[in-house]
Amino acid sequence: MEKSLLAPGHRACAGCAMPTTIKLVLDAAGPNTIVASPTGCLEVTTTPFPESAWCVPWIHSLFENPAAVASGVELMVKRRGHDTNVIVIGGDGSTFDIGMGSNSGMFERGHKILYVCYDNEAYMNTGVQRSGSTPFCANTTTTPWGKESLGNPRPKKDMPAIAIAHRVPYVATASIAYPVDLRRKVKRALQVNGPSYIQVNAPCITGWTFEAGIMVEISRLAVETGLWPLVEWVNGEVTEVKKIRMLKPVDEYLKTQGRYRHLFKRPDGAAILKQIQDMADANIAKYQLVD
Repeated sequence: MEKSLLAPGHRACAGCAMPTTIKLVLDAAGPNTIVASPTGCLEVTTTPFPESAWCVPWIHSLFENPAAVASGVELMVKRRGHDTNVIVIGGDGSTFDIGMGSNSGMFERGHKILYVCYDNEAYMNTGVQRSGSTPFCANTTTTPWGKESLGNPRPKKDMPAIAIAHRVPYVATASIAYPVDLRRKVKRALQVNGPSYIQVNAPCITGWTFEAGIMVEISRLAVETGLWPLVEWVNGEVTEVKKIRMLKPVDEYLKTQGRYRHLFKRPDGAAILKQIQDMADANIAKYQLVD
């Protein structure tokens, strides 16, 4: 058995999908890889000074500029004639919000860099504040539910569409519940002569509030309800879609998580659940997820 390129000494929460995501990405990429990561859960749990869980070269950047740092690394690698994978691995806070300008520049300039977002749908490292990735009506510390609030009032930002609008040659969504699919997408992305973007559903036990041990089940439910379609785009066109074998209602996914608990308690919750089901149904129709 090959050695894991993320050592088991990290300090991520039990039940966190982030280290599983990283292990699968590095497993597919191999040791000839350089990673740049912004501040976030990944940084604080894998590199508490003077320790590191990384078994490949790893660079910590600011929240706003991992893509810019990786761009410089990619140019250095190219100048020296090396065939080394350059990967950015960041959470949704940096990817969707704080680092958007840096990401846009990297995409637009055409650097041969794979950007992987482990999407846990809020600023988990700093206290579960809402991010641009937070889903509709999810409870966070900055969008708490109450008499005047149902949680986050805005829909989730569509980062794959933003990457496609930058003419990124390869874009995909993935899930830790489907590890073979995730590894395949990483390998395919690394073969692209230009930027690529993969967004991975990464449940957070602290922010989502679920029972320990059901992380993979929650990830699978996100796919099986249509809320997290597994899709590949090549040059802006959909080329691959994972079909749903057993379609499930969204409430099976939502009821596993404390961040949606209020929707099952209040009298107007049924109407909101219907809106979320409509979002899933729209995904199912758009990508033809069910035969």
